[in-house]
Amino acid sequence: MSALTASRELAQPGEAHEPAELRGHGRDDVRLLVAHRDGAIEHARFAELPELLAPGDLLAVNTSATMPAAVPVWTSDGELRIHLSTPARGRSDAAWLVELRRGGHRFRGGNAGDVLLLPAGGTAVLLERFGGGRLWLASLRLPVSVPHYLARHGEPIRYGHATRPWPLERYQTVYANAPGSAEMPSAGRAFTPELVTQLVGAGIDVAPLVLHTGVSSLEAGEMPHAEWYSVPRFTAERINLVRALGGRVIAVGTTAVRALESAVGRDGRVRDREGWTDLVIEPDTPIRAVDGLLSGFHDRDSSHLAMLEAIAGADLLERSYDEAAEAGYLRHELGDLHLILPAA
Repeated sequence: MSALTASRELAQPGEAHEPAELRGHGRDDVRLLVAHRDGAIEHARFAELPELLAPGDLLAVNTSATMPAAVPVWTSDGELRIHLSTPARGRSDAAWLVELRRGGHRFRGGNAGDVLLLPAGGTAVLLERFGGGRLWLASLRLPVSVPHYLARHGEPIRYGHATRPWPLERYQTVYANAPGSAEMPSAGRAFTPELVTQLVGAGIDVAPLVLHTGVSSLEAGEMPHAEWYSVPRFTAERINLVRALGGRVIAVGTTAVRALESAVGRDGRVRDREGWTDLVIEPDTPIRAVDGLLSGFHDRDSSHLAMLEAIAGADLLERSYDEAAEAGYLRHELGDLHLILPAA
């Protein structure tokens, strides 16, 4: 049975409706379930991360910054929202992959050739459905560049579990410096400058990479789409050195796993690479570049769970979600975290 089928049986932690710092905590005071591949599970706070890792380990972090990628549009069907996912791969005509939403749900209407009216005289022309799914290929006609336009007229993408709009800074990691993600690479949200300093002081390396995320509102069984990534030479060299010296490489988020596994050779060495990746990690995909993963808790029909199963194994993944649900952990981008480590 594939993870995308089996995952529907996973227990579900509750939903986080607001940022941790608005629940009376600091960013790094979310809960952390630690699952070791020998089967041991422990409960901690994220602020304890330096004590859970070892000198010589390395955290690979995605420094992509979140764009305010949701914009109101007006159509013959009324007001909608358009979510900008990624630039269309291999095209130079201002085409983007976009999703139409209404009232927090996918809008299933629309026809090729429809012209959507955006603020300040912008338009989006629907060209064709992408892959026969929920996304459209659309041509954007804007008075300024996409980043400048979104800065003036966009808001962060949010879904039904977020009970109110939050400002963009709530959707940025502290180390974000490369704008381009439709949604926050949320596994890194709980890091604070003080915690990063503690990690480095404890001999734990922190190495950057970039993967610009598309929209995450995949329908059940839908595979992830291509995303742009960059693994710089510095990071590739640090990872190879850490592994040669017996340290562990912990990916911060499924985006970091996708980037690194796209840049690793069959010999297990990571190369500096950038470009588009359409890598899909299934439960039986060999994992060559990373030893562990820090991730949030995902919906049971999320394609991310196939990657988690490849790293943790089906039994440990199921037990982790059972314990998280029973102990009251919270899922989604504003929720608690799940650390998968090699055997203790």
